[in-house]
Amino acid sequence: MSKTIFVDTSRCTACRGCQVACKEWHELPPNDTRQTGSHQNPPDLNPYNFKVVRFSEHLDGDTVRWNFFPDQCRHCEEPPCMMEADEHVKGAVVRDAKTGAVLFTRKTKKLSEAAFEKVRKFCPYNVPRRNPDTGFLVKCTMCNDRVSRGMPPACVKVCPTGTMNFGERADMLALAKKRLQEAKAKFPKAKLMDQDSVNVIYMLIDDPKRYYDCAAAPARGPLDRQQFLAWLVGPLKKSVDTVARG
Repeated sequence: MSKTIFVDTSRCTACRGCQVACKEWHELPPNDTRQTGSHQNPPDLNPYNFKVVRFSEHLDGDTVRWNFFPDQCRHCEEPPCMMEADEHVKGAVVRDAKTGAVLFTRKTKKLSEAAFEKVRKFCPYNVPRRNPDTGFLVKCTMCNDRVSRGMPPACVKVCPTGTMNFGERADMLALAKKRLQEAKAKFPKAKLMDQDSVNVIYMLIDDPKRYYDCAAAPARGPLDRQQFLAWLVGPLKKSVDTVARG
């Protein structure tokens, strides 16, 4: 069964230890940033930050509320990015069957800019980025090199509050449901996000839009052809695509 990260945002203090640990483990260079009126830095995921702790503040009556969201790839069970990339360069995006990690390979360099934009559009969480120096697509790897050697992801290793948790999928689902029941006593809006389709499961304690536009996958209403294909299970994709073009 896949490995899973459970992110309990009720415990997040925005220390950004996870963000720094990710950057250090992957030996990513510094970013040129500027003040944008927020404590969040850098402003978004980018080729040199595979993880960003997002800051969102809002008024709840007369009280200022902060919501913190350690954003990263969700490592989908049926990755839409992989399905779309396969239409352009087979093997550009792969999924490790043992760990569940969704990985961008060196073949992503062969993706044209148009193909990259399609891959990015298919991601419901707006995660893929292209490194301008190498041409490779990049994102969180779930520290697959560490996990395959029995170590937790770097972000989980350094988290001091229990926000970041890692283990077998069944164990993390059980922990997520337990934490959810505990949180609902204080936070009635608490919910698990997309837990049936991803291997990075977030527990939010407020409306997802009060965290980030892509905190949750869009609701599946009427779909156009591309959206429909992005949500199909892999084995059915090609046959349905053929029918759609007919």
